Amino acid sequence: MQAVLLALFGYTLATVRLGLALGVGFGLFVTLLPALVRREYDYSMDPLLVLWVTLAVFLHTVGSLGPYDWFGWYDSVTHTVSAVLIAGIGYVTLRTFEEHSDEIDVPGEFRAVFIVVFVLAAGVFWELLEFASGALATTLGADEPLAVRGVSDIVNDLVFNTLGAVLLAAFGTGYLDRPVAYARSLLE
Repeated sequence: MQAVLLALFGYTLATVRLGLALGVGFGLFVTLLPALVRREYDYSMDPLLVLWVTLAVFLHTVGSLGPYDWFGWYDSVTHTVSAVLIAGIGYVTLRTFEEHSDEIDVPGEFRAVFIVVFVLAAGVFWELLEFASGALATTLGADEPLAVRGVSDIVNDLVFNTLGAVLLAAFGTGYLDRPVAYARSLLE
């Protein structure tokens, strides 16, 4: 997947599609973060977690090349996959601070609520970013790097973001114990 992203990055630069090149380049950078963490902090992420990060970025990047327009379900799948990843980031952050401080004690039921609210907040932020990037691109006379497809698309995105958050809250928090322990060790 990284090789495909690298090829797409080269193609978008060669064809002077700079807005798309920026998105592909950022996505490629995100997929390289696990290797950077391994090299700089001597922490190897679980291969399935690395695959999930790469898959989320890959689906969004490839989607911007056409599948979002070709397949109605594609956007829903990508938002669900990405929401699980964002939910994991929120959960690891919450649990890290909770375990690090004796003053923070979050009941288990609230953790699930926190995960959903965290993902929804991130989703709203993303939708605002899409809108702002479109407005800026229009002002500059450039192609929109992030597509704004209307209110129904925003609602659909947030529904599938919620689905991803609920999936992680219900089934995936135990899988993140190792990243929580590592993040906590960084705070000590």
